Amino acid sequence: MSKSRLDPGPIQFYRTFVTLPVAALDQHLTISIQGRLTQTDLFQTLVGMAARQQSVHSIAGFLEHVPCETSFRYHLKKQDMDDLEQKSTAILTHLVHHVLKPGNAYQFAIDSTNDPYYGATSGENESYIVRSKRKQSTNEFYSYVTLYVTTSDRQLTLAMYPVRQGISKVGYIARCLNQIAELGLKVEVLCLDREFSTRKVFGFLTQVQVPFIVPVRKHGNRMKELLQGTQSRYAEYRMRAKPPLFLTVAIAVKYAKGRRGKRGIENLGYVVGGIAWHPLWVHRTYRSRSSIESSYRMRNRVKPRTSTRNPVIRYLYAIISFLSKNIWIALLWRYFSPVKQGPRTSDMRAFRFDYFIVIIWEVIRASMGMVKGIPILRHPV
Repeated sequence: MSKSRLDPGPIQFYRTFVTLPVAALDQHLTISIQGRLTQTDLFQTLVGMAARQQSVHSIAGFLEHVPCETSFRYHLKKQDMDDLEQKSTAILTHLVHHVLKPGNAYQFAIDSTNDPYYGATSGENESYIVRSKRKQSTNEFYSYVTLYVTTSDRQLTLAMYPVRQGISKVGYIARCLNQIAELGLKVEVLCLDREFSTRKVFGFLTQVQVPFIVPVRKHGNRMKELLQGTQSRYAEYRMRAKPPLFLTVAIAVKYAKGRRGKRGIENLGYVVGGIAWHPLWVHRTYRSRSSIESSYRMRNRVKPRTSTRNPVIRYLYAIISFLSKNIWIALLWRYFSPVKQGPRTSDMRAFRFDYFIVIIWEVIRASMGMVKGIPILRHPV
C-alpha cells in the first residue's frame, strides 16, 4: 500500500492543527503579561476549552499545566472591544488565502446568530443585550452579525460583529462590504435574511451597486396577489414609502411535494437587484445560504462555556468558535481536495469536523498534561 502525503510526519502534522488557531490569535492579539505565563499559554488553553466545551473554571479539572483561574480571568479582561472588532476579521481569515483568491467573485450571506444569556443586565452589558423570541429558556441574547461565504466548498465566516444598540442594519452591511473589499474579493451576489427587508437596506444596496437577493415579506394584499401564479416570472412591486421604492421581485414556482406540510404549487418570491437570473436559479442560489445554519451548529460545538456578563470575553469566545470551523475548512481545501478533472472540491468525509475536534483536544492534552489524580473526600470504612 502506498503511503499518503501525511504519513512522513503524522504527529507533527496533527500538531499543526492546534498551532494554527493558536497562531491566529497570537499573531493578531496582544496581552501584556509579566512573569512566566505567556499569552500563547492563554490562547492554547482557550482553544482546549473550545474543543472540550469547558469554562475557565472547569478546564483545570482536565489539564494540569493551565493558568490559574484568577490569573486567567484577569488577563482576559484586558481585551478592548473596539480593538477586538478591528482585528476579528484578520483572526478569522488567517488561512483565507488557501481557499479564496483575490479578484474572484463569490456568493456571500449576511446573517445574525444569538447566544443565550441568563444573567443580570447592568451598565457593562446593557447595550449588547438583544431581546428576542424566547429560545432555550431566555428572551435575552448576545447577538452577532456574520459575513459568510456560501460558495460551495469554500464556506467561511469572514467577519463577525457584536450587535449594539443604536447601530442600524445598513451600518453592519456597510462594514461587511468594506471587509470584502479589503480582502480583494468581489461579490457575485449577497444573500440577506428576511429581517433585512427594509427600504433603507434596499436603497443602500442599490446605491452601492451590490447584487442582492432578499426573500419577500408576505404581508399585504398586493404582495399576496403577486405570489399567485403557475409559472416562474419577474414582477414589479411598489414599496410604500416617502418617496415610494419600486422593487424587482423574482418569483420561483415550485411544487411543495409535502415539504413543510404543504402540497401543490408554491410561489417563492425574492427581491433582487443587480442580477437577471432565471427565478428558479435565484431560488437555488438563496437556498445555498442555508449552509450558514449548519455553520452555527458546528461553531456551537467548539465554543468555550461562560456565564460572564462581560461582552468582550463573550465576543472573544465567539471568534474562537468560528475560527475553529474556518481552519477546518482551510485544511479540507488544502489537504483533502482530490485530484480530478473539473472544478476543485473538498471531501468532508475524508476528514470530519468531529475528528478535527478530537485531534485538537488530544494534542493539547499531550502538550499541557492530563490531570492524573482526583482527590477523594472520604475514605471507605
